[in-house]
Amino acid sequence: MNAAVSVEGVSKRFRVYHERNQTLKSAIMRRRRAVYEDFWALRDVSFEIPAGRTFALVGDNGSGKSTLLKTLAQILYPDEGTVRVNGRVAALLEVGSGFHPELSGRENVYLNGSILGMTRTEIERKFDDIVGFSGVEDFIDQPVKNYSSGMYVRLGFSVAINVDPEILLVDEVLAVGDAAFQDKCAEKFADFRREGRTVVVVSHSMPSLRAMADQVAWLDHGSLVRTGDAGTVLEEYLDSTRQGVRVDESGRVRWGSGEARIDRVDVVSGGRTTDVVRSLAPVTLRVHYTADEAIPNPVFGLAIESHDGVYLWANNTRDQGWHTPRIAGSGVLECQVPALALQPGGFSVLASVVDETTTHVYDYLRDAARFQVTHGDLHESGGFVALDGRWSAPGEGAS
Repeated sequence: MNAAVSVEGVSKRFRVYHERNQTLKSAIMRRRRAVYEDFWALRDVSFEIPAGRTFALVGDNGSGKSTLLKTLAQILYPDEGTVRVNGRVAALLEVGSGFHPELSGRENVYLNGSILGMTRTEIERKFDDIVGFSGVEDFIDQPVKNYSSGMYVRLGFSVAINVDPEILLVDEVLAVGDAAFQDKCAEKFADFRREGRTVVVVSHSMPSLRAMADQVAWLDHGSLVRTGDAGTVLEEYLDSTRQGVRVDESGRVRWGSGEARIDRVDVVSGGRTTDVVRSLAPVTLRVHYTADEAIPNPVFGLAIESHDGVYLWANNTRDQGWHTPRIAGSGVLECQVPALALQPGGFSVLASVVDETTTHVYDYLRDAARFQVTHGDLHESGGFVALDGRWSAPGEGAS
């Protein structure tokens, strides 16, 4: 697959001044040069971004994500290495970038569009689409200094995506949008992918990245840790941020404070424990746990992922109104699923026990169980879910 962006050995250095001569007079009077040290925001970073993919940059604050994105946008230039970008680029790197606060939203659409390389004719042709997507029609002739941060970012993003870029660079700004706007953005990203365009995004929102990203580059203190499939790299990055992450004696990844632990999860179908389940068959997920001390009001949770890490389903006792007043020692809980609405494929179960606020994790066990779904009586074309769709003509019964 052709690369939309190639990053080869990129390093970027900034000078951090401890003492700085602001004028020639101060330099003469102090009789010495300014005192500084070099800070390397990026160190020998190399990877390729395939065309037509949504590619995420992740890492802790100060890892170099935004510096790298600005380098891709050619706002910053590397001190070492090269960046090759193949296609028209639009960048949305901060809220209202390119906006003049005293100008109206309408005037800023023309200003920002011009900065991003659009002609006046293009802007006029797309103006209604830009304003309609942003949802600020009622305020378009008001000065943008009166806009909320959400209105700012919606209008700025709307201009950027209407540049018709082949490559769109987006920094954390989408975090300020409301849920409806984020849904519109997700759909726009999906349209971009269908049209073969490339999106490079920086975000701390793991749910958004799980849903959007195909591939991920993980940065740490300016160095590239690894790149790869989004599901795999995001989980490795999240594991690095969690307290008490460890691999148990059976090779499973788990984390938590450990006062209680998930021993195992059995998949039960047809009255027996199994690792093969027919699509739409009833299933019981049987959770075995041990609490080394008395724990009041614990919350147990289960989730299912596909073999490639797509998060498909989650359920916990608190959300279902099942109250466990106290646990101590060993015990078993069951979650009944009346019909396992999954298409054939491989799946894994994740299990957890947390406190009543769900903010403190006693134990979270990945790969608590694995199972295979096979065809039952239902045969549908594909995807993850089995919905038992029925076809008919108007006025006739389903068949």
